[in-house]
Amino acid sequence: MEDPKEKETVLEKKRRKFLKYRFLFRLIPFLDFVIVAGSLALGSEGPPFGGNVHKDSDFDVIVGAKSGRIFTVRAFCVFVFGVLGLRRKGIDHKLSSSDKICFNHFVTSKSYRLSLPYNDYWIKLYQNLEPIYGKEEAVRDFFEANNWAPRTKIFNQKYWERENFSFVKRFLEFLLIGPIGNFFENFTKKIQTSAIKEGIKNGVLGYKPRIRYDDEELEFHPDTKRAEGFFK
Repeated sequence: MEDPKEKETVLEKKRRKFLKYRFLFRLIPFLDFVIVAGSLALGSEGPPFGGNVHKDSDFDVIVGAKSGRIFTVRAFCVFVFGVLGLRRKGIDHKLSSSDKICFNHFVTSKSYRLSLPYNDYWIKLYQNLEPIYGKEEAVRDFFEANNWAPRTKIFNQKYWERENFSFVKRFLEFLLIGPIGNFFENFTKKIQTSAIKEGIKNGVLGYKPRIRYDDEELEFHPDTKRAEGFFK
């Protein structure tokens, strides 16, 4: 049995490492917020909900995007973090996913509320989600939409950072407004949906998958076995 103090040390080291990457989110156009999920969120709760964070854990995130630009946001996340070798790919095995960011959920204001079904695992996860960057109002709206998982506190000032001015982000948003932005959104949507469909066709899905890809939400949880068996 692992020492709880040792796990807490691993958790804190993981958090510090992840926060070193936070500045990269300032470069992503139309990104509203970033929220940490997965083991980094549940790890703070302790057993049985936490205690699953370990040295090979990746970093799961929920990314808030402007409505009408969700595929654009994902495209830039994939590019920026992919070029730097920081993005977890679906084909990664466990060791290669260590300390990489898993972009498995993108939402807009129209899809903030997690779609059914969700059980005690999802409730505990959403109660422990950790906002780390973005627009404070959008984050509050996100948690208000998910009031089925009530929280006593939204922001932990130790990890939270409000959106800072970014010339790169503002310049990209300026370029990608109007018809040009619509064309880019539709172009990246076509490429991404084609890749997603190919992945599904190749049988990457597992137990009761939660997969959604449309103009308001991109959710990629190909296997929810851990969620359903988390308390057993």
